[in-house]
Amino acid sequence: MGMMPNAPDSEPKAEALAVAERYARRKAADLYSILRPEVVLSTQEWQREMLFMFGSVCGYTNVDMSSLKLVDVGCGYGGHLLDFLRFGFSPQNLYGIELLPERVASARARLPDALKVHEGDASTADVAPASQDIVFQSVVFSSLLDDAFQRDLAGQMWSWVRPGGGVLWYDFVYDNPSNCDVRGVSIRRLSTLFPHGRMTVRRVTLAPPISRRVCRVHPAVYHFFNLLPFLRTHVLCWIAKD
Repeated sequence: MGMMPNAPDSEPKAEALAVAERYARRKAADLYSILRPEVVLSTQEWQREMLFMFGSVCGYTNVDMSSLKLVDVGCGYGGHLLDFLRFGFSPQNLYGIELLPERVASARARLPDALKVHEGDASTADVAPASQDIVFQSVVFSSLLDDAFQRDLAGQMWSWVRPGGGVLWYDFVYDNPSNCDVRGVSIRRLSTLFPHGRMTVRRVTLAPPISRRVCRVHPAVYHFFNLLPFLRTHVLCWIAKD
């Protein structure tokens, strides 16, 4: 995941170390394996909604996707960057930022050489102001527990977006009572992080504890429960810069 300090060096470094420790405490279980039916369904859902958003909200219906520039903040093992390649983005126009070295190594092994992955926090990334069509983050901010750190990273991301572009956001909105290392980012909080952006919000992703249970009955049951918006725990948001 990408980081960005605007405060004195000790503060962002402390938060970056804390984030690394939080990730290290997480069990490497198979709960998020793409072979699990609920993971397949939730992944397909938010990817479908994202592509709809590209066309209906972002105005990219008649745009050659290969011409768009995108930064993935907290690119992890490179999974989302592979998705963007499949959607038609050019590798030389994609850029990943990742704090954890083992994830950087994995991403670089999976991705084409023309797609650069920066190891470290966002403050040291080679991204020019107002140079990106899309700045993307997926479940990064829910792992940042320091409000000022969230605000600084959001400010850095916003500075990279060109007029007419936007921030593409996917994260959960509710706290997880079983995991004190994360916290939800509400839509109200999101609006304070990007006060000058125009937000289009979609509620997506059936709550994982529910989706795991219902998919044991049959994967098709996922869609029935997902019809209820209050059972969806994440938001997909396009934050446009005029």
